[in-house]
Amino acid sequence: MKEEEITFEKLPKAVAYLIKEMTELRSLVESEKKIVPKDRKPIDINTASQLILKSKNTIYEYVRKGKIPCYKAGRKLYFYEDELLNWIGSYKKKTHGELMEEIHNEMTSKRSRFKRY
Repeated sequence: MKEEEITFEKLPKAVAYLIKEMTELRSLVESEKKIVPKDRKPIDINTASQLILKSKNTIYEYVRKGKIPCYKAGRKLYFYEDELLNWIGSYKKKTHGELMEEIHNEMTSKRSRFKRY
């Protein structure tokens, strides 16, 4: 609806327009909501500390630096167990065999790029 002066006669049309816009906004917001599975419950920092075997101070530092997945509601931090376990898994140290294979693949790909024709 264009910006125009709303008179008493135009009031029903303006209200109908606002209702239509609110309905569209509501549907957009509801489609954006992330649905948390019922069995997935947040844990507090004490439980997170026990789960990942780190002190609360270390966890607070990781949160401040943005290194660990967390959620904040008010002044309280929350975590999800599956996210913390995935976070720990992302720091897997490569085995000697994996490193050697990676080096071999890198060297082979570089050789093929620099072959003379």
